[in-house]
Amino acid sequence: MKKYNIEKDMRYLQLLANSFPTIANASTEIINLQAILNLPKGTEHFLADIHGEYEAFQHVLKNASGNIKRKVNELFGNTLREQEKRELCSLIYYPEQKLELVKVTEEDINDWYHITLHQLVAVCRTVSSKYTRSKVRKSLPADFSYIIQELLHEHTENNSNKTAYVNVIVDTIISTGRADDFIIAICNVIQRLAIDQLHILGDIYDRGPGAHIIMDTMAGYHSWDIQWGNHDILWMGACAGNDACICNVIRLSLRYANLTTLEEGYGINLVPLATFAMEVYKDDPCEEFMPRLSGGAKQVDEKTLRLTAQMHKAIAVIQFKEEAQLFEAHPEWKMQDRELFKMINYEKGTILLDGKEYPLTSCNFPTIDPKHPCALTFEEKTLMGKLHHSFRVSEKLHKHIRLMLQHGCMYAIRNDNLLFHASIPLNDDGTLKEVEIEPGRKFKGRELMQQTGMLIRAAFQDDSTLEEKNMPLTTSFTFGVAQTVPFSTRIKWLPLNAISLPTNLPTKKKKETISYCVTMKRL
Repeated sequence: MKKYNIEKDMRYLQLLANSFPTIANASTEIINLQAILNLPKGTEHFLADIHGEYEAFQHVLKNASGNIKRKVNELFGNTLREQEKRELCSLIYYPEQKLELVKVTEEDINDWYHITLHQLVAVCRTVSSKYTRSKVRKSLPADFSYIIQELLHEHTENNSNKTAYVNVIVDTIISTGRADDFIIAICNVIQRLAIDQLHILGDIYDRGPGAHIIMDTMAGYHSWDIQWGNHDILWMGACAGNDACICNVIRLSLRYANLTTLEEGYGINLVPLATFAMEVYKDDPCEEFMPRLSGGAKQVDEKTLRLTAQMHKAIAVIQFKEEAQLFEAHPEWKMQDRELFKMINYEKGTILLDGKEYPLTSCNFPTIDPKHPCALTFEEKTLMGKLHHSFRVSEKLHKHIRLMLQHGCMYAIRNDNLLFHASIPLNDDGTLKEVEIEPGRKFKGRELMQQTGMLIRAAFQDDSTLEEKNMPLTTSFTFGVAQTVPFSTRIKWLPLNAISLPTNLPTKKKKETISYCVTMKRL
């Protein structure tokens, strides 16, 4: 028999002894863990690119991407009509709203309560079958915890005593006027148990109207993680005080005429920007900056559209100035080719790109000095000071970004699955590409992701030095678009969208050395 070297692991054994001081305690825990390992695996739900579309996101969470519907079909496939199964699913997804409709149309509401309660208990029993009783108990609302446990674990088949017991519980729920509350509670339990772990593969934020609503939802969600996307990092940079990030998140919101997250969600004051834009671009039609309308923004009136376009142009010009200053300060990023204001011939109204000259549809840039095209005017600096302050004092924004940091990372490995947003830099031969994100320090693959994640977190640590805070602010901004990720010519010349280039610009996508599926072994 091989002798075990207990001294080698003494430190770990001492830590375990704090939680399991006796052999009996340790044995009980081993039994519990071994039993759990033999249960079916909990359902993992993967979502990506939510982009602020909170209504679609919440609907997907409520129906677990069709998982609840599948459970209902498996359970009542031959005993309920299709219409009845759809009605039951609708009740589970939206119990409050569905109850209001049922009360209007149902003639015998008590009979409906009795049938529906039994159906909901059956569905809840099915979705909870892969979990331990302890885990299910922790998911139950306090008001109905005992009752739901009794209903879930009492089987009435061939047992008249149990049948009578369950029927009395259901009848009493109805007679005491608690049926609605119980239905809402058990529907929420079904929704919760249908998803054991939620993985969000990036981009809660972007053009949609309700990123703040999504973050409010996640604040109370039972188990989730996120692999940060480029838009998430952009908002993190804005929250931390990076002016280029601040300009970018405002510009994207204006591009889609959707300011709900900024103004209503986080209380960002855009009045100074509106005042500045109306004054500077009062005679400019800003046709190239008209927002792309979708959803609720389709109802925007012409006056608001014009103001939005003016604000869009104003913040876009400031953004590209701020970015150019970053590119100059960090030559290791090799992004000087994106300082587009330096490539414009302001007298001829043309721009030089890759050795070819293109005409601009408009060359009205009143805040640009051709001799110093990337310098902010006094008025632009004043405006940025106000916007910077507004982002820095937004308590709710900081709360949500802290939540993002708490639950997020650049990448994660779960059950042998590598989770990350977008892509990993590769060389032409498919090997991992080294990227210089700090002067003189190059990283690739896993190290690149880890180092970038550490830099981002450093921006929010109170004990970080000013230099440590500033570096991640700029790195977080550039990581998604720098030479490390040359997606296409279209991405390289993305700012051209906002400086009046004709639509026939050669921006066709081409193949690049980007991997959207890197194996764990390679990473």
